[in-house]
Amino acid sequence: MLTPAAPGPTPRHAADGPAGSAGYVYLIATVAALGGLLFGFDTAIINGALVFLKKDFGLTDAQTELAASAILFGAVAGAAVAGWLTDRYGRRRLLFGAAMLFTLSALAAAIPRTLTEFVVARLAGGLAIGVASLLVPLYIAEIAPARIRGKLVTLNQLAIVTGILLAYVASYYLADLGLASWRWMFASAAAPSLLFMLTLLLVPESPRWLLGRGREAEALGTLTRLNGPVAAAAEAEEIQAALVAERGEDANLYQPRLRQPLRIAVVLAVLQQITGINTILYYGSIIFTEYNGQSASSAIGANALIGGINFAGTVVALFVIDRVGRKPLLLFASGGMALALGALVVALQLHAPGTLLLGLIMLYVACFAVGLGPGVWVVITEIFPNAVRGRAASLATVALWIACTLISYTFLSLVKVAGLGGAFGLYAVLSAFTFFFVWRAVPETKGRTLEEIERSWQ
Repeated sequence: MLTPAAPGPTPRHAADGPAGSAGYVYLIATVAALGGLLFGFDTAIINGALVFLKKDFGLTDAQTELAASAILFGAVAGAAVAGWLTDRYGRRRLLFGAAMLFTLSALAAAIPRTLTEFVVARLAGGLAIGVASLLVPLYIAEIAPARIRGKLVTLNQLAIVTGILLAYVASYYLADLGLASWRWMFASAAAPSLLFMLTLLLVPESPRWLLGRGREAEALGTLTRLNGPVAAAAEAEEIQAALVAERGEDANLYQPRLRQPLRIAVVLAVLQQITGINTILYYGSIIFTEYNGQSASSAIGANALIGGINFAGTVVALFVIDRVGRKPLLLFASGGMALALGALVVALQLHAPGTLLLGLIMLYVACFAVGLGPGVWVVITEIFPNAVRGRAASLATVALWIACTLISYTFLSLVKVAGLGGAFGLYAVLSAFTFFFVWRAVPETKGRTLEEIERSWQ
């Protein structure tokens, strides 16, 4: 658990002097969150496209799993290198590179003639997703005032679920174009990718990264715009003090005091995925068509409804995470997911109507969206020191994508062996385990500066 914070520089708030520009803070966070929107769109567009891609290329179940999961293998690699690259070259520059890769991969995924070409294009998109999934919440956390940090990092999760919803809506309307409609679905991601690339020109580099590179004037200029001159000077002093302490410890990622935050971040990242959320987000169309007897268009419509619930739940999280706190939301989410999935298993055994099954899936998704979706990303970006934040968050993000890939790549095979009820029963048990892990191990971090959290691990 977190210990009381050691004495250190006391951050001063905007009330102590002229306030910074709240509009500028939100502008930066919104631009960065476009990376989250692309993350959500590119991962979820496969849901609607998979029905048509499977028919067009005549894919087996194993090939279908590969087509759905290729982007996730790329995401693992992207997240693995992003931590080292961002600590070396900065947050903004690497985000710009990811935006370029998003654009190119969207176009490449729309024109393949073989499954191999498609998989290569999706691997490239996955690299961009891995980078964005790490850097966007990390960057937002580093520029956000402590009092609204949870809200602004959750803005990234809102962008992710917005991207998922837009992918479902695009799939629904493009499905009328026939067997080749999947090509238009993937190509449609190029437009927001270009927008992300252009708007990144409007945002600054992270002041914490700048201070770590000795670029004090640039960092202070950004902090002043964000928080006002008085609070900026105090925050710069606090960051500098933390950096001095970190240099004394040689910024060792595996030093004893970081074992607990590393363990918490990695385990939370894995649990967010192995509780099964992406089986719904990626295979929803397959579930509704092959296991619930719906047509392709009605299945995609059901996905759009689920995407709307995902969006609404994240909006709720946006407004309550800095009031209620991270831990209560994580507990509510994991407990609710376990109950919803348990009820779904019973309903499947009793051959309940499709509307009841859809309702229970929507309840499960709503619980995830309110807590486990945004909460895990907030915790991962908060609990590490400045000097190792990129590498430590990268380690947790790699673990997250490996877990996501494992679940997505094995889902159809698991259903064949254990049935749909067996698969969701396993995810219900894992959701219950998540509840107990959060209850016993995860600290509350709301309202504390990143430097206060850092000192507390001492």
